[in-house]
Amino acid sequence: MTNLPMYTILAVDDTKYNLDLLVDTLGDQYDLSVAMNGTTALQLVTETPPDLILLDIMMPGMDGFEVLRRLRANAITREIPVILLTALSEMSHKAKGFELGAVDYITKPFQIEEVMARVNTHLKLRQAQNSLKQFNSRLQEMVAQQVKEIAQSQQAMIFALAKLSHTRDDDTGLHLDRVQHLCKILSMGLAENSPFSAEVTPEFIDTIYHVSPLHDVGKVGIVDSILLKPGKLSDEEFLIMKTHNTIGATTLESVHKQYPHNAFIEMGIEIARHHHEKWNGCGYPDRLAGEAIPLSARVMALVDVYDALRARRPYKEPFTHERALTIIREESGRSFDPRIVQAFWAVQEQFDAVCERLADRSWSTPS
Repeated sequence: MTNLPMYTILAVDDTKYNLDLLVDTLGDQYDLSVAMNGTTALQLVTETPPDLILLDIMMPGMDGFEVLRRLRANAITREIPVILLTALSEMSHKAKGFELGAVDYITKPFQIEEVMARVNTHLKLRQAQNSLKQFNSRLQEMVAQQVKEIAQSQQAMIFALAKLSHTRDDDTGLHLDRVQHLCKILSMGLAENSPFSAEVTPEFIDTIYHVSPLHDVGKVGIVDSILLKPGKLSDEEFLIMKTHNTIGATTLESVHKQYPHNAFIEMGIEIARHHHEKWNGCGYPDRLAGEAIPLSARVMALVDVYDALRARRPYKEPFTHERALTIIREESGRSFDPRIVQAFWAVQEQFDAVCERLADRSWSTPS
């Protein structure tokens, strides 16, 4: 098993006792350095930026607030997470620290368990943010390079990029094929006889067919330990998993700035960001409700849930078509637009046929 690099932490406090306590608490697990004043801290940070800073507020000379201001003004150090160390109980001081860019605070006297928990949480978030940046940089280059060749290569490029998000958690990649066909079937049903007939044009149907595989492209930025976890995710793991929506949308948004009239990328952003929103406003990432959710994302939401129910997952066996129908009926008006559920009901046999025809080889006939 490959050992991960040790995280680096800088602790800044003018009291030796506090620094000794932090060294005793954190020194065995992290590469911990210390500074007893703001000037020394800024010098150390500039020379070797740490992964996390623990910063006392009340220090003689340059206080923690001024150190924080200078950290945020420097391009090299502005994104380093800073946890404030304070013996103050006034909310005004804590609020000031947050306004200046602190991510958290720990109140003195220290509780060892609290220090460990907060440090661990913010280092994991820091790792996730770094992974996100690296992913965005790679994927932006890939997407931008391919989008220039629009025309005949556009659809093939989109599908190829979407497969990146399924190279680890989808044995055959047929999930993307199913999603394309299911989105097309449902959209055609909406176009024929629904309140959306005017909006669901042939162009809409063609676009959602080709763009739907991008819905989970952001999962490329989710670590294996979370993406492939066979059991239930912890609250912290679920928060990280939910970032796949914004990871995918952010990447596509950067491409959209260069190609602002590209309808494929526009709908790709809608689907990537909002396919986990719920009709009742309890979804994520923006808690949109009702018609505030883009129509393409509402279609994708139902398709994605249906296919997830029918598919094998690390945490579940595949459901029958009938059981999937029951769940979707129950979620009408909660997770799904009732009008889309109604359109789905008219084409649900076609959904079943697609899943039977394009079943992954790892599926077995559900009981």
